[in-house]
Amino acid sequence: MSESRTPDTPDMPDWEKRFRAPRVSLPDWAEDAPDRSLFVSNATGTYELYAWDRATGGQRQATDRPNGTTDGVLTPDGAWIWWFDDKDGDEFGIWRRQPFGGGTDETAVPGLEPSYPAGLALARDGRTAVVGRSTDEEGTTIHLAREGEDPVEIYRHRESAGVGDLSHDGSLLAIEHTEHGDAMHAALRVLRPDGTKVAELDDTKGGTEELGLEVLGFAPVDGDTRLLIGHQRRGRWEPLVWDVATGAQTDLLLDLPGDVSAEWYPDGSGLLVAHSHEARSELFRYDLAGHELTRVPTPPGTVSGATARPDGSVEYLWSSAAEPSVVRSTTGGVVLDPPGMTCPPSVPVEDAWVEGPGGRIHALIQKPAGATGPLPTVFDLHGGPTWHDSDSFAAGPAAWVDHGYAVVRINYRGSTGYGRAWTDALKHRVGLIELEDVAAVRDWAVSSGLADPGRLILTGASWGGYLTLLGIGTQPEAWAVGIAVVPVADYVTAYHDEMESLKAMDRTLLGGTPEEVPDRFEASSPLTYVDQVKTPVYISAGVNDPRCPIRQIDNYVKRLEARGATHEVYRYDAGHGSLVVDERIKQVRLETDFAGRHLGL
Repeated sequence: MSESRTPDTPDMPDWEKRFRAPRVSLPDWAEDAPDRSLFVSNATGTYELYAWDRATGGQRQATDRPNGTTDGVLTPDGAWIWWFDDKDGDEFGIWRRQPFGGGTDETAVPGLEPSYPAGLALARDGRTAVVGRSTDEEGTTIHLAREGEDPVEIYRHRESAGVGDLSHDGSLLAIEHTEHGDAMHAALRVLRPDGTKVAELDDTKGGTEELGLEVLGFAPVDGDTRLLIGHQRRGRWEPLVWDVATGAQTDLLLDLPGDVSAEWYPDGSGLLVAHSHEARSELFRYDLAGHELTRVPTPPGTVSGATARPDGSVEYLWSSAAEPSVVRSTTGGVVLDPPGMTCPPSVPVEDAWVEGPGGRIHALIQKPAGATGPLPTVFDLHGGPTWHDSDSFAAGPAAWVDHGYAVVRINYRGSTGYGRAWTDALKHRVGLIELEDVAAVRDWAVSSGLADPGRLILTGASWGGYLTLLGIGTQPEAWAVGIAVVPVADYVTAYHDEMESLKAMDRTLLGGTPEEVPDRFEASSPLTYVDQVKTPVYISAGVNDPRCPIRQIDNYVKRLEARGATHEVYRYDAGHGSLVVDERIKQVRLETDFAGRHLGL
């Protein structure tokens, strides 16, 4: 990695240091060449892919683009790095590849036109790939690509789908699909490389409940037809082993609350189990022969990713709200420790459980050390909506705390990690249900003495930005400032302009298209309530964003302008967020300055 670093100057504020400090992702490693790894780092000031030869210790920057690169994977033999090449963050592009040791980038699959990615699986033979693609015109297509041959289409459907995994010997392909029209609950299909069907598993059929499935991976053994999958049959995500040849299903029946996922140990003898519950996570090893569950020691907090290595050790990316992320190993010590300034810690989170209209709501609270309320308070809403805030390190909330604010993050209905019913609850009344939970937590924060009712900020990015604009329109008296980052602002126009996979999600959430259910889109669109907005509002948007496209934001802003509403808009040359550190710092500075001016701080 480059030794060029921003110096750890004492006059630089801690919040800026947190963005500039070098970070690394959990390294991916090549199945048949485990000393070869690939990771993401911001070492140069832009998030890029790095190759790492563990045998020699050598590291090199593999990609170098003005707007950054984060989507990449190693071939199983470790010979090639595949990376996705889009235009300035628009997520529409092609796969390229380069030799692991360095060299010229080349088109990975000649003959495939640019598209949105829909999964990728690389075979161990070094010359075969399965490439998923999505376009507005075609829907989803999946292609078998062999080096030196034209790619062959083996799957096509208008609804969203994606490549899951190839079996160890390359004879079977698992895909996730939503041909039934429910983008929140996928079914599974296993194909041969020629596209013929081997097996099907669909939990959406034959019952009154909407249940989903997900591909977790084939057993890492030649000729083994066992596929590890995730299911929701008991109201949460859990793993089971499905033998696609015989149809046998082996449910693990792990006695763990919350969501559970897993992946294979490299020798196929056990599973690395990841357990997420109430905004924290932990790891276990499950022995398939003895059916024993053994804890893998990790500190309290959040494991954002983990992988089992061939020697049986586990590497994992860990952090807490107070302590910055680090890649550790169960063998002891830090796996990757990039040089540069040290990332300053923040403050721990406190848990709050608030009774809401749909059940108990979990909120995570941070506030300046030693501060007593009532405080100016930022309600920072997560994206997704199928995501959740956790006890993990986040530079954005920490920056607000450094500026003297309390920060409240809410795992509203729609969030993951609290059971399937909680995640699925927002259908048809999209946005409005989440804001009912936000209102309940806001009332608690004020009544508890934490939050100053006259200095409440509503903010968030992506879905959180959408909820911000919807919130300041439907709850105009509740908020002093609104800060919406890459939001949905005009739901109908957003639907028509967004990438196809998100169209499918919106049809699932709202029950149809804007033409089929216009009343639902109108009720859930911030544009409907824009004339009720009383608070100063700040909006930032990426001009190349395929998820929350710029035209629908411009429509909202024009309505603000038409009535002289107090607002500021910042447009930047990227997609759904920036991978450039300086740009991220600039945006935080603009947001905190806007809030301070309008709250008199």
